[in-house]
Amino acid sequence: MIHYHIKPSSPEAHILEIRLLIQEPSSEGQILYLPAWIRGSYMVRDFARNIVTISASSDNESVELIKQDKQTWKAAPVDGSLLVTYQVYAWDLSVRAAHVDTTHAYFNGPSVFLGVAGCEKQPCHVEVARPNGKKYRQWRLAYAMPSITIDQEGFGTFQAEDYEALLDCPAEMGEFSETSFVVNECPHRLFVNGKQSMDMDRIRSDLVAICREEVELFGELPIQNYLFLLWVVGDGYGGLEHRNSTSLMISRRDLPTKSMEEMSKGYRRLLGLCSHEYFHLWNVKRITPEVFQMQGTEREVYTRQLWVFEGITSYYDELILVRSGVIDRRNYFEMMAETVTRVMRGSGRHKQTLEASSFDAWTKFYKQDENAPNAIVSYYAKGALLALLLDLTIRLRSEGKFSLDDVMRLLWQRHGKTNMGLPEGGFEALVDEVTGLDFKEFFDLGVRSTDDLPLEEALREFGVELHLLPAKSSSDNGGVVEARSKSTSARSVLGAKWQQKGPGIFLQQVFDDGAAQKAGLSAGDEIVAVDGVRMDASDMEHFIAHTPAGDSLTLHIFRRDVLMQFEVSPLPVPPDTCYFYLPEKIDDAQRIRRDAWLQGYARRH
Repeated sequence: MIHYHIKPSSPEAHILEIRLLIQEPSSEGQILYLPAWIRGSYMVRDFARNIVTISASSDNESVELIKQDKQTWKAAPVDGSLLVTYQVYAWDLSVRAAHVDTTHAYFNGPSVFLGVAGCEKQPCHVEVARPNGKKYRQWRLAYAMPSITIDQEGFGTFQAEDYEALLDCPAEMGEFSETSFVVNECPHRLFVNGKQSMDMDRIRSDLVAICREEVELFGELPIQNYLFLLWVVGDGYGGLEHRNSTSLMISRRDLPTKSMEEMSKGYRRLLGLCSHEYFHLWNVKRITPEVFQMQGTEREVYTRQLWVFEGITSYYDELILVRSGVIDRRNYFEMMAETVTRVMRGSGRHKQTLEASSFDAWTKFYKQDENAPNAIVSYYAKGALLALLLDLTIRLRSEGKFSLDDVMRLLWQRHGKTNMGLPEGGFEALVDEVTGLDFKEFFDLGVRSTDDLPLEEALREFGVELHLLPAKSSSDNGGVVEARSKSTSARSVLGAKWQQKGPGIFLQQVFDDGAAQKAGLSAGDEIVAVDGVRMDASDMEHFIAHTPAGDSLTLHIFRRDVLMQFEVSPLPVPPDTCYFYLPEKIDDAQRIRRDAWLQGYARRH
């Protein structure tokens, strides 16, 4: 048994104090280590850098602790038990690590719990304590780990079956709102921390519908309880999956209010995030790459299948919303249009395949720079579009007998319930097995080439028309139109993304083959005048939009501290913005296919 005690010992200084007691340390000197990354977020984060102090003792005598590398320590051999005490600086405002202040404390296991080499399969006891002081007496603890003994506020002792389970349970403490519901006789709780005044009844009702639809898809719910930890901030977004919980961060402007009548884009985004992380309960946390089961979290683990786990989940997270009835079909196609637009606006899709995007996530997708749109493609976004195309293609080629749903159910039965990791190429083989068809050519195109996906042709068979049009403005991300769009003249653009910072306009990204790149402008340049006139960001966009394509503009910029002048000829905005048209008059076959695709599981069966 490995024992941990964790406490926000100094919230004002953002410090978590952890004590680790090892009853029977290695006689050769105990090796201790902290993971370098957290499952579900594929970037080496070097959590050990946040350890401020660390020491060891045995029977009240100091024990030498020698650092072996950036995240590993070795204690000198001792005769009795070994106690390791260390402090972690917790100031990462995200769902991945730890954050402590006077309003709350949050931690994820990999960022705070040292691993004991050779003892990873042993059970772990964890005692979680509130900070000292009157102002923390009202704090409560929300923790997904099974409890042994806890008080009314949730603090006390918990037990994880092994070190991996210890790492997979996030915790939140503070003063928060709470609601609960039951799905398939399984208790679900939602804890909301942060200043907010949202409609808890509305979100509870919507979460019930979403969770039920996903359970029906897979056929069972492999947990005894589930915990949603929602952290409300002024500006932020993110989520991270765990085996029986999820950590979520959202802007308070995206929350549902009692006065909200129609579905807002922000709340739609929040529900999509909840749907996404809950879907991971099956796909990623239990259906997982074989290589992830063979290797730990001390260094990168490579797979070419992240598009299967994140892309397919990203497809279903929105599909579940419409199937469950929490959004209507127009909202669904608006969300899909934004995904298509996001992929089409990056020339990186012609340079990086989905397999390469998955494999290089560690150094490219999770470490994006100003050139990212020109160099990479998202295995989330393009992966979702490939999953969409795969679902439609299976339905068409099997004449409605099979769908991607059938593949996911077999994937669950074969690899999720059995804890048998999915080997490289295993998903593609499973599609062929389920359908009895050969999908090699499909996956060669979608996964191993940089060609655009033939979505228009497939969607047309389901009574949906996809049109790529020039964006009306920089905020135009596509949507749904009431009639077939007529061709219109495209506004002129610079071919760059910029941001107003104080009085200056700074280029953030310069896109391939755009006017800015052709003229020699670079990310980081500060535009101080256009044709001799100082403008703000919106004025400049308007001015350039109304400049005839081919006309020359003079831009004065500062590159670092040097004033430079460039002649730029704006170009027409490319047709890269997706709009869907949903005609009312479609044939019976199209309507039957569309209903079978978009209706909830219960209505289809």
